[in-house]
Amino acid sequence: MNTDTSPQRPETAPVTASVTAPVPRRARSARRRPSVAVPLVLAAAGLAVTVAAGCGATGTSDASDAKSPESAGSSGSGSGRQSPKSTGKRVLWVGDSIAGTQAPPTAAALKASGVTFEDASSTGGGTIVEGDKMARQIAAGTWKSLAKHVKSFRPNVIAYQITTYDWGTPAQQRASYEKLAKTARDADADLFLVTAPPFKIDDFYAKYRGPIKSAPEAAERAARNSGGHVHFLDASKLWGTDASASKAQRAKDGIHSCQQGSATFAQWFTKRLGSTYDFTPAPPQKWANGPWTGDKAYAKLGCE
Repeated sequence: MNTDTSPQRPETAPVTASVTAPVPRRARSARRRPSVAVPLVLAAAGLAVTVAAGCGATGTSDASDAKSPESAGSSGSGSGRQSPKSTGKRVLWVGDSIAGTQAPPTAAALKASGVTFEDASSTGGGTIVEGDKMARQIAAGTWKSLAKHVKSFRPNVIAYQITTYDWGTPAQQRASYEKLAKTARDADADLFLVTAPPFKIDDFYAKYRGPIKSAPEAAERAARNSGGHVHFLDASKLWGTDASASKAQRAKDGIHSCQQGSATFAQWFTKRLGSTYDFTPAPPQKWANGPWTGDKAYAKLGCE
């Protein structure tokens, strides 16, 4: 990574590619403690599940756990369960570290539903928007990484969560989303543009309020004019728009999500894919207690 010294906010997701981008500040390490059970409320289902969090514990998972479909457990209890019937869908997940914290349960939920998943999210960037100078620098790395993932993974679904770095004018944002749509078409893949959850606008983000606000609108326009090839998912229907509200389920940093919020998103996103491609998502009992709950990203956030 380069040694750019411009101010950065903490990022926690595993790095999936070498990106020429500013190096973010290291998140404050959580105090070590034994693995504990935390309540996981899956709002969409109204179902209370107990998840082994492993926050702050050393655990056995590492950054690669979220990358491999085989590493995300589809069940938290026992073994010998039959593998789910394959849907034939291969989902490539792209975004920044917010997407990175959502990737582990999303991988588990999709795998349990017969969908293959690969995480291409990136710490400290992940944007594809070729906007201002810093955004272009980050985007160059993302496009390079994306090309490698498309070639090796061969997705038929690309899901891009709008990042906190999608800085540019509305026209630049829309042009970049349309470029991503073309990339997906060329790969014989559908594109899902997913809005980011509400997050705290701290000192780092304050000067980017305009692009942060316009990005979802630009993405929706790009989807509307795609002839049905691009799907727009408005996550505010899940989270609301207030990052400080309990419904938003943000971590203590006000930006990322812990296991509870990440699993809530995983269930919501999997249901939308199921509706689009006519498959039945696996119930949370089959994936919510998987080894993903011990991912190091959550420990770095101080999740409890």
